[in-house]
Amino acid sequence: MIGPLAKTIKAAVFEKRFTTEFPEKRESMPDSYRGRLRLDMDTCISCSACAIICPNKTITMVSVLTDKGDKIMPQVGHERCLFCALCAEVCPPKCLTLTKSYEFEAYDKRELLTRPEELE
Repeated sequence: MIGPLAKTIKAAVFEKRFTTEFPEKRESMPDSYRGRLRLDMDTCISCSACAIICPNKTITMVSVLTDKGDKIMPQVGHERCLFCALCAEVCPPKCLTLTKSYEFEAYDKRELLTRPEELE
């Protein structure tokens, strides 16, 4: 009974930890990593190509009020995104890009539905 307890205490006090201390220390992602989507609202031409090509129908076009009037722009449901990057490849002005952000914490999956204003 004392053996396992002593082993646990010894490991907690004297041995190096195996996990990263998140969020103080963040893991660096490789160049090929595909994370959250980012949208440059100024260069978006509302072509809907990203919504059309999305294999999982994750992207839907919604109306957004901008300083130039009403525009339709992509809204992303990150809970269903495959991170395939087809949307970024097909975007003519290249305003939709994938970042290296890997933080997707949410209590409710509706929180993962990201409006165009939040994709910046």
